[in-house]
Formats: sequence, C-alpha cells, structure tokens
Amino acid sequence: MTATPMPSPPLTAADVEIIERTTRYQGYFRIDRYRLRHKLFAGGWTGEVMRELFERGHAAAVLPYDPRHDRVALVEQFRIGAHAAGRPPWVIEIVAGIIEDGEEAAEVVRREAVEEAGVTLTALQPVQRVLASPGGTSETCMIYCGRADLTGAGGIHGLAHEHEDIRVLVLPTAEALKLLDDGRIENATAVIALQYLALHRGRLRRMWS
Repeated sequence: MTATPMPSPPLTAADVEIIERTTRYQGYFRIDRYRLRHKLFAGGWTGEVMRELFERGHAAAVLPYDPRHDRVALVEQFRIGAHAAGRPPWVIEIVAGIIEDGEEAAEVVRREAVEEAGVTLTALQPVQRVLASPGGTSETCMIYCGRADLTGAGGIHGLAHEHEDIRVLVLPTAEALKLLDDGRIENATAVIALQYLALHRGRLRRMWS
C-alpha cells in the first residue's frame, strides 16, 4: 500500500527573496519594478523573476443599505479603465475611497458615503478584505455593508476639485440583485457586497431594524 505523502507546509512571505526594487514611474500613482525569486511548491527556488507592480495604496468600500425600506444606494461614474477595456465606461459601483496615512478603513467609508452619495452611515458590518488584482498591484480593499436611511437619497454628488461626477442610484434590493444576475454590474467590490447582502439580508434586517 502506497503511503499518502504529507502535505508541504504553506509558503509564506519568508519564502520570497527580493533582490532589488526600483521605482520606474512616480506620479499620482507609482510603478515599481521587482527582481525576486521564491520557493517552489515541489522544493527548491525559481530563477530570477522580474515583475512590475502598480502602487496606489489601499481602499475601503461600502454598500449603503436601508433595512427599513430594503433598499440600497449604488453609484455610477465614468471610469477610464472600463473605457480602455472596451466595456461601458459609466460603471455601477459602491461608495469607495483611498485610505490615507493615519486613517482607518471605517473612517474612509463614512466620509466617502457623505461625499459620494450624500448619506450618513449609522452602523457598519465588515464583509471582506480583498486583493484587487494581486498579479499587478498591491492594492487591497476593505468592503463593508453600512446601515443608512436612504429616504430622499439620490442626485449627483462628488468633489469638483477631484473631477467627480457621481450619480446615486437608490434601488430596491431585489432590483439591484436583478442587475447583478443580469450581468449589468461588473465592478468587483459591488459584486461582492451585493452577493453578501443576498446571503445575509434577513440577518441584517433583524439586527438593524
């Protein structure tokens, strides 16, 4: 009888050797080039690997949810990345912002909910911290679902000096989930937040109502 091999211990950051890191571009964002090697699952090490990494900091995002009226607030705005990818350039998303030095993720989403959607969050439920696109950027995004009274919410929001032109869409939860099922929502954080709400909607309504 053949013995089952023991699983290898998980690889960690200690199994990566950074040979060199250089900054290739510095503007509003930064691009670094790494020369590195790392351990292999089967043992041993790779040869030297070169990778470029897009550095833009870390983000936080929130889906404002009104448990009393079972409605959500989504935002829609122009995104150059969607346009360059050949997708509809006005993207349906959730409220989000970059975490500045010294800020907590929860502070960011409370501030951005006011700036981008004109709503005040009265409670936060953590959903998930996700890696945005780990093959090319270090960015993470902390996603929340936030309790809000969406009575009267809507309109156009955003900061003029940041060239923001953000339309707020207040929808019944069932309608937002239909947009998700129909493939109308392509923003990853919005997909994750809406799927979370679909799974935990009853619990959130009991907890927040």
